Amino acid sequence: MTLIATDGAEAPHRIVKFDPIDRRAFIGGSDARIIMGNDQDDLTRLWREKRGEIAPQDFAHNLIVQLGSVTEDLNRSWYQRASGVTITDIQKRIRHPVHSWMAATLDGIVAETGAVFEAKFMLPWAFTEEAAADKHMAQLQHNMWVIAARSAVLSIITGGGKWVELTVHADPLYQHLLLTAEKKFWRSVQSGEPPLLFGIETPRPRLAAVKVVDMTASNLWAECAATYLRTRDAHGEHELAKTELKKLLPEDAKEAFGHGVRAKRSKAGAISFDPVEMERVHAPGQ
Repeated sequence: MTLIATDGAEAPHRIVKFDPIDRRAFIGGSDARIIMGNDQDDLTRLWREKRGEIAPQDFAHNLIVQLGSVTEDLNRSWYQRASGVTITDIQKRIRHPVHSWMAATLDGIVAETGAVFEAKFMLPWAFTEEAAADKHMAQLQHNMWVIAARSAVLSIITGGGKWVELTVHADPLYQHLLLTAEKKFWRSVQSGEPPLLFGIETPRPRLAAVKVVDMTASNLWAECAATYLRTRDAHGEHELAKTELKKLLPEDAKEAFGHGVRAKRSKAGAISFDPVEMERVHAPGQ
């Protein structure tokens, strides 16, 4: 099997052998995170790996990586049981139909929706859903782009015995920046010119709201909730009174006052109200 190592009109076509297990022949999802990251040493090491100058990193003694590997089957089965869906195409490698130097080795695809499935193990220290989504966003957007998926599911098991499910949608702006950065990196691999960090701030991850949270234990929530309930009717009356006062203000009036309320019209036509003390209000000219 061969791979055309080109990204289109930007670079000449060059045919190289495509070994199904040789990660040097393509840019994958885990590579995307490094390419979109901010560590120049990691980027240079990846560039040298793709050029065949050094061997790929050996993660055999990386405990976190190994925990992710050994918990992947558990993660997938837990997600299927909790969600009632089926994961297919496990560990399937797919190449992009146009950019043949892009590929994705999938943890799976959600059969019912076509979403990318990604299983991760993360430590519980300072764990947040936003940080998890941000950490894996490049990989998720890369894999979604490769298979033209509209969403991805991030299934996370933490070292604290917690399971978290996140849904991330395809982001056209992020994917545009990602493709630009990956093209730039791949040209460096072909030309031999050392790569530089892309250095562009990417959009923040947008997460689907799926949690139901009990705030009964929060004293601040209790205080604010009591205020909300106490003032809810008064707020409605307040807004209705403002609407009626605006209708009563003459079209040619810049300012009006009476009964403790002053109305002012801005140059743009917006009307605002302020309470005033009656004894300090005097008509112009008095």
